[in-house]
Amino acid sequence: MTPPPSPNELGEQQGLIGRQASGAVTVTDGETIIYTTVCLADVPSEPSDFFPLSVHYQERFSAAGRTSGGFFKREGRTKDHEVLICRLIDRPLRPTMLKGFYHETQVLSWVLSYDGLHPPDALAVTAAGIAMALSEVPSSEVIAGVRIGLVGDKFIVNPTIQEMENSKLDLLLAGTNNAILMIEGYCDFLPEDKLLEAVEVGQDAVRGICKEVEALVQKCGKPKMLDAIKLPPKELYKLVEEIAGNELVEVLQIKNKIPRRKALSSLEEKVISILSEKGYISTMEAFGSTETLPDLLEEDEDEEVVVDGEVDEGDVHIKPVARKSVPLLFSEVDVKLVFKEVTSKLLRKRIVERGKRSDGRTPQEIRVIDARCGLLPRAHGSALFTRGETQSLAVVTLGDKQMAQKIDNLVDDDEYKRFYLQYSFPPSCVGEAGRVGAPSRREIGHGMLAERALGPILPPEDDFPYTVRVESTITESNGSSSMASVCGGCLALQDAGVPVKCAIAGIAMGMVLDTKEFGGDGTPLILSDILGSEDASGDMDFKVAGSDVGITAFQMDIKVGGITLPIMKQALLQAKDGRKHILAEMSKCSPPPSRKLSKHAPLIHVMKVKPEKINLIIGSGGKKVKSIIEETGVEAIETQDDGVVKITAKDLSSLEKSKAIISSLTMVPVVGDIYRNCEIKSIAPYGVFVEIVPGREGLCHISELSANWLAKAEDAFKVGDHLDVKLIEINDKGQLRLSRRALLPDPEPEKQSAKPRNASLSNDNVVSPKTLDKGKPKKAVTVSNDGSASKSVESLKDKTVPMKLSSPGKEAAKRLVSPENDGPDKPQTKKSGGNISSKSGNAVVNGEAKVV
Repeated sequence: MTPPPSPNELGEQQGLIGRQASGAVTVTDGETIIYTTVCLADVPSEPSDFFPLSVHYQERFSAAGRTSGGFFKREGRTKDHEVLICRLIDRPLRPTMLKGFYHETQVLSWVLSYDGLHPPDALAVTAAGIAMALSEVPSSEVIAGVRIGLVGDKFIVNPTIQEMENSKLDLLLAGTNNAILMIEGYCDFLPEDKLLEAVEVGQDAVRGICKEVEALVQKCGKPKMLDAIKLPPKELYKLVEEIAGNELVEVLQIKNKIPRRKALSSLEEKVISILSEKGYISTMEAFGSTETLPDLLEEDEDEEVVVDGEVDEGDVHIKPVARKSVPLLFSEVDVKLVFKEVTSKLLRKRIVERGKRSDGRTPQEIRVIDARCGLLPRAHGSALFTRGETQSLAVVTLGDKQMAQKIDNLVDDDEYKRFYLQYSFPPSCVGEAGRVGAPSRREIGHGMLAERALGPILPPEDDFPYTVRVESTITESNGSSSMASVCGGCLALQDAGVPVKCAIAGIAMGMVLDTKEFGGDGTPLILSDILGSEDASGDMDFKVAGSDVGITAFQMDIKVGGITLPIMKQALLQAKDGRKHILAEMSKCSPPPSRKLSKHAPLIHVMKVKPEKINLIIGSGGKKVKSIIEETGVEAIETQDDGVVKITAKDLSSLEKSKAIISSLTMVPVVGDIYRNCEIKSIAPYGVFVEIVPGREGLCHISELSANWLAKAEDAFKVGDHLDVKLIEINDKGQLRLSRRALLPDPEPEKQSAKPRNASLSNDNVVSPKTLDKGKPKKAVTVSNDGSASKSVESLKDKTVPMKLSSPGKEAAKRLVSPENDGPDKPQTKKSGGNISSKSGNAVVNGEAKVV
């Protein structure tokens, strides 16, 4: 196992740049450098139950020696993966902030240098933890973040990009010296015990970094603003409980979310009204406890006087006036904060004492599940997954590479995602009216979690060449909608005919940590399939997705000082039981998934040609491939350097036409092949140019046009005429020499024995005397009106004749023909250039094609 890097090894620097920030640090790993600052507002904002923390993370293209590809040549709006890293920084910082501190705090993080080896995300979490510890913001403990990989059976701390390519696990863990605050990652069906081992390795690494940072804070840290913490008076808690305690217990037993929410809101207004009538609430808008007017007008005797010109204007600060509290006089904001805390306390107490939750379930019980597929007739795949009051409408769309999502990275390589999941959380899903616009950070994060959960069950691109898009729209929410997206997305994939490896389900786990406070034995109480209220009032939100044998994705947030490994183990085992139950309910889906491609889905045909033939398909400046698309009506033709060609079409007829043209362009002609009904494309003084298959022409010299002497080719032929020709030569440049004369009867029959020639037995059967002697079949190609070429083998035998044809591939394709008895030979297999179709419908191009 690689030892965890210390801040000194990471190249931590403080006091060099960003000296006016409350906290600033640069952290280095290899040649990747993160610069992070922490600043806070001078004046506190309105009290709230949500700490006013904002995090911004940006990857500068200059860090990798690049500029933006856009017109403005500068970084624009935050990209999705930057939003995900912002969330990784925010989530472990927030639980360490002390209650009652309302100064707006901002964390800014930039990637100044990126070496392409050391990923910046875990480094950014550590940098933010160091900057916060050095700043004036009152936080409880130092945090750090690390990434854990699993290569073979070895865990690696902060692995490089190359090491992660072979890793079965991608775990990002953040915590303090003695507890875990956040984990997130994905894996390939990793068992619970292996994940716990990885978490233990990560916790040891975090502990080592935190000890080093604590020593740095003692040396360079600024004094914490503990005097800025303003908590509601203790007397207010007692008053609220006396007024609303009994009614709160009854309201919390309402099972449905909307009625319960409205009842709580009404009760809160009642508490405020009663306290106002008794004179406990001040009507003045001021922070904390309300002061009298004379107090606000008092001058500060210690106000500092600054002489003009001695200091910068920006450095002059007016000291806040000391505030004098009025006993038993509270602000309305304080009452609302206390009411929410009392509600949370009574909810936790009810669960611990009675073992029953708001909807009547036991701690391990899962809500009622209903699933159905095929709701949307025009969608390629759809599913509606409902678990209690949480509902996801999942839709799958299939397409080609043009539908893939392009990822703009720091490195110079273009990355395309062939599978992505997009999550939407409209305000209507919680019965509210709100803003509808660009996806929020929460929507981006939940969508990525569901995407990572479903990714391991998708088939490889060689087996299923489609780009897959999943949309999850939350139509109702009271609990984990991201895990509902996992369940609904899995069913929608099956309904779209995607050959997934297995079924996947997701579940959200909660926890009440301090049970002794409510008469418990002190053992943490783990809750399965938590509600929204249990998420808000509980101590943990642990989402786990996977099959019945292993985990594919996970995300854990802690709202207290952290949890230990035994608690996490208990939560993982309980989550496994919950997943098994959900998977069993998903298998009862009615109507069930169709498990076949929709008739509205595009058709994708994959064929393999010689790599050197790819340019023939593309043509000069892409003209040829564009003309094929226009002529056949297919949607797209994608070519790869390794010779793979993918054709995307809406219908089978256009697909077959494009296959025929491409097969003809890339076929390898063989001397002796006979091509029938070929069109003359142009005439020259020395002969005519004949199109033997679409896109391939050869020269039939004037001496090979007729058995008799011709002065000019145009005397007997014109452009557009059709004739049968035989391939008699291929020169070094690949040019084809054709002969019509070789297929004509000899005008001098007496010379047949002296000079072998080709004889025409019928319109569809031409065999030379040499062929008759040896009993070997000859090949012929017939060009049909639709431009496809059909090759037949001529033989005088009455039985099926197997024949091996040469091909440009590594293996030759075997062609079987069965001529009719006592009659002319008829083609038994159709060939489009080098493409032979079998009864099963699978196409072979030059012995190397593949059909999906």
